[in-house]
Amino acid sequence: MATVSPGATANEISCRMTSGSPPLSTCLPNPSTLTTSVSAAVSSMRSTLRLLVLFAFVLLAPAAHAARTILVYGDSLSAGFGIRQDAAWPALLQKRLAERRLDYSVVNASISGETTSGGRSRIAEALARHKPAVVVVALGANDGLRGLPLAGMRDNLAGIVAAAKRAKAQVLLVGMRLPPNYGAYADEFAQSFRTLAQREKTPLVPFLLDGIADQPALFQPDALHPTAAAQPRLLDNVWEGLAPLLK
Repeated sequence: MATVSPGATANEISCRMTSGSPPLSTCLPNPSTLTTSVSAAVSSMRSTLRLLVLFAFVLLAPAAHAARTILVYGDSLSAGFGIRQDAAWPALLQKRLAERRLDYSVVNASISGETTSGGRSRIAEALARHKPAVVVVALGANDGLRGLPLAGMRDNLAGIVAAAKRAKAQVLLVGMRLPPNYGAYADEFAQSFRTLAQREKTPLVPFLLDGIADQPALFQPDALHPTAAAQPRLLDNVWEGLAPLLK
């Protein structure tokens, strides 16, 4: 025999209770049903909040990453002239950062043949585009080899350093030296980097080619550009000044 449970009867009766004359009626909600509805609503709100937090994180993460860019701003000695790009010292720098779990991305904006004048003319665009946390300024070699006025070179380098600092980036200045046959000009050239670093209170790598300049086997046939085998030493020279800026 079919039976009707007391609970079902109670629910049916509660829905048939009327106030006033038919056909108007009032059906009171079951307390357990109301509790379930509220719980479902709260759960839905929590899920929505989690999604919003996740969405905000995804949007903000790229901006945080962009603020940790290292901009290498040099000439052919940093552009990897005559060798594979993945063998140049800036590419090796990216590998070292990854190995040491340092969250920085290297952007190599170096151009072969670049002078300090050319570098100064494009620094604003490079800073706006890459928004670096650190700028490695490795220019001046072409000024020296061409015998350009050193006062102009110093002024251009100072302008590049100042622009980077205005953009809230840390700056590492990389120095160069010229062959002895340049005479007194070579001495003043090398001193220009030291003077600028002291004046601007900027860390200095004294000589990018330190440790290889007197080893012809580590240079390409033009005797100016280092080979791929020399790049790890260039990286070590830069790293000595760069590492303290990454803490």
